[in-house]
Amino acid sequence: MVGAVDKHFALIGFMGAGKTTLGRELARLTQRPFVDTDEEIEKRFGPIGELFERGEPEFRRIEEQLVAEALAGPTSVIALGGGAVLSEATRKRLRRTAFVAWVPVDVDAAWSRVRDSGRPLARDREQFGHLFDVRADFYDLLAQGTGQDTDGLLLESLHVIFSSEIACDAAVIADERVASLHELPVTDSVTLVTHVVPAGEQAKTPAVVERLWSELDVGRDGWIIGFGGGSTTDVAGFTAATYLRGLRWVAVPTTLVGMVDAAIGGKTGINTEQGKNLAGAFHFPWEIRLDPRFLVTLPAEERRAGMAEVVKTGLLAGEPLWELPEDEMIRACAAFKSAVVISDPYEREGRRAILNLGHTFGHALEAASGYELRHGDAVALGLLAALRLSGRATDVVEEVLAPRPVRVDRDRAWEALLRDKKGRLRLVLLGDDGGYVTEVPEADVRQALDELIAD
Repeated sequence: MVGAVDKHFALIGFMGAGKTTLGRELARLTQRPFVDTDEEIEKRFGPIGELFERGEPEFRRIEEQLVAEALAGPTSVIALGGGAVLSEATRKRLRRTAFVAWVPVDVDAAWSRVRDSGRPLARDREQFGHLFDVRADFYDLLAQGTGQDTDGLLLESLHVIFSSEIACDAAVIADERVASLHELPVTDSVTLVTHVVPAGEQAKTPAVVERLWSELDVGRDGWIIGFGGGSTTDVAGFTAATYLRGLRWVAVPTTLVGMVDAAIGGKTGINTEQGKNLAGAFHFPWEIRLDPRFLVTLPAEERRAGMAEVVKTGLLAGEPLWELPEDEMIRACAAFKSAVVISDPYEREGRRAILNLGHTFGHALEAASGYELRHGDAVALGLLAALRLSGRATDVVEEVLAPRPVRVDRDRAWEALLRDKKGRLRLVLLGDDGGYVTEVPEADVRQALDELIAD
């Protein structure tokens, strides 16, 4: 499975790298248990310095045992001691059960942080430097990602990369307009075969997928690339999930919606006559490649639609992410989405539902418009309704997104909302600690929906 999905999130690195601090924050963001193996050793066997006095081999035996127990336990964020990777048995267990992220640190910075800590291996600067060099080789060999802050580590955990360069032969499923404006950069000798699909929701139909199945000429070891907005990556991912019982795929979103939300998370799907995304699969992309340069040609109305997902994410995170410079904004939103996905990859635990803030109303309005209303514009209106039902101010949505009521059939919108919620009016609202799911009286929901529809 890709990255940290269904696997432990294991942090390795030299002493003084900050693995414990980062690990605690990652555990909070992903709502996973946190295990610090050094702390566990001290709880059960006493101070590490005293264990070293009895001999390093005995300490390493205990460490190997504690790491094995942690890796056999519930899926967690685990911070390992600097020398844990010296054990071949531990390395094998990590490769099998964990996404391993290296937290690098400069040797001088590490020395300044730990030289007065009393650590048994931080008493002599020359020996410290030698140890640093030896262990760096092990970290480099084992690491599947690297990072020095939580956002960077979260992005690494789902293979979110800020580059669009393609390094393998692949079938490209591309939005027809995007294909006319941009080319994917490739490394030497890479061959890409492009299959165009209609722009927007018109790509997400059974007929388009059936055509792609008939056109594709790739083997079981082949790759598919989704190149376009959220609708394009949706249909590309669904095609990859269903062709030859599943191919590896790469998402290269070219819209703001795609970069901050739609392409991240492994949910793929197409629409049916009965509703949006009713045929789909969880099929995580092998990589998600983000390149803000593609946004240069994005129409203003599409950028505004993308900002709806940015505002949604900022509201859930409790941070004004919409105020950041574009590259930083995209990075922060993608990292938050990654954290929520890692906490609940298949929507089994409930937390991932918070990402639907505003979407229940948005989907209803989209359906009632025959999908002529842009997804982001519908979500902007949905955020107004969700905030009103939460008893929260709507200033940010009104100032940043400026949504206006839309002309759609009220009864059709209400029927679509009930179908989306399968009769139970459990909605995502916003509280002091972020999003939460609660049941809302039917009359309140109907009124909130009516306020989004123009007379």
